[in-house]
Amino acid sequence: MATTGSPVAQPTSGQTQPGQTQPNTGQPEPGASQSPGTNPSSDPNQPSGTNQPPGTNQSPGTNQSPGAATSPGQPLLVVYVAGKVRRPGLVRAPTGSRIADVLALAGGPLPGVDLTTLNLARQITDGEQINVGLPNQPPPTNPPGATTSSTPTTASTDPVNLNTATLAQLDALPGVGPVLAQRILDYRTQNGPFTTIDQLQEVPGVGPKKFDSLKPHVRL
Repeated sequence: MATTGSPVAQPTSGQTQPGQTQPNTGQPEPGASQSPGTNPSSDPNQPSGTNQPPGTNQSPGTNQSPGAATSPGQPLLVVYVAGKVRRPGLVRAPTGSRIADVLALAGGPLPGVDLTTLNLARQITDGEQINVGLPNQPPPTNPPGATTSSTPTTASTDPVNLNTATLAQLDALPGVGPVLAQRILDYRTQNGPFTTIDQLQEVPGVGPKKFDSLKPHVRL
């Protein structure tokens, strides 16, 4: 006679039997910690903000080192460049510019010009005149606007010795500027002392009328 076995107990739904693994339902277990640095709600397409070094905020297209630009409102000095340069005339240059900077702004000296008479490292002053390849002009002894009517009077009472006169003394003669005064000195250097006053007419630029006006003011 067959013996009827005891009925096998079925597992209750929702209960885990010993030795069985609970299925993964996709929900985190209570108390489980999230991985550091993860943010499920963040947009993966959003740029991370770590592409630019901290402290940099430079506009696109700029390539300027700090302090290289001239500060706004810096005053400009105005000087007059005369003589043998490519673009003679008024030149505007920043404060602190030197003679060499001004010559560059004027296009540079012409070929063959002797620059040894100029101090290229000297800083310019507002309103000055720079002569390139010309005789050095003596500084004015009278303030701007002052009359020079007394100069011819002094020259007429004290005739200038042609053989010992300086550039400034010849320049002070009526009708003689720095260019003609330099020509008189060059003639004296090349030909020796004047032997007659009439010899002054051999200087380039001294015509009959000029000689007649100078004759009372010169001597030997």
